[in-house]
Amino acid sequence: MVAGSPEARLKPETRHGLSSRERSREAAKSLFAQNGYESTSLSEIARLAGTSESQVIHHFGDKAGLLKAIFEDAWEQINRAIRLAITKSPSSLDKLRLAFNIVLTSLEKDAGLDTLLLLHGPARLRRGQHMIALTHGYQEFIGILDGIIKEIADRGELAEQITPQAFRSGIVGLVEGMLRHQFLARTCGFPASYSEADIWTLVSALLSACLRSEHDKPRILSIGTENRSD
Repeated sequence: MVAGSPEARLKPETRHGLSSRERSREAAKSLFAQNGYESTSLSEIARLAGTSESQVIHHFGDKAGLLKAIFEDAWEQINRAIRLAITKSPSSLDKLRLAFNIVLTSLEKDAGLDTLLLLHGPARLRRGQHMIALTHGYQEFIGILDGIIKEIADRGELAEQITPQAFRSGIVGLVEGMLRHQFLARTCGFPASYSEADIWTLVSALLSACLRSEHDKPRILSIGTENRSD
């Protein structure tokens, strides 16, 4: 169980306004975040969702199917928001900033999603001991980032010795790892006493090391600082 997490429950408007499938997905997200994936049973999910276990199995197959559906729904919404936002920006670095801001805002608004993505993210999605395919939504998100970074590389702004995919994975890994440690610090005392401003300082340093163009480098410092609090 995540330390300090409230009792899992669905809001009345969620229980009455969604289909059985949607309620099951939301109930699973709440219970997985509170109790952990392994410790949550399908019967508990069905009870919280106000449906039957057989209906949950009908919709998702098993717990792994539920977890995958949670991620797919989340990434579908995030990717839609990113695509809409970046069409309005002519700057590739602004597009990169917008993409990460939208992901962070989504995590901030949904504590259950925050927990699941940071502790049970795409690379941790398992069935028994066997890894299953990355979710389509996460792969789409990576594809969006790769498209933005290709624009940067095509304009000659990426340092010659840096490959685009290494650049992308470095940024994603840095942000994801630091946010995960920050989450662990909040929930179970993990030693990670830094603010989100510190994360973006390191992101800026990484970009400064990887980008060839000088005039755009300082702009990345605005990532994550517009609508986020420490």
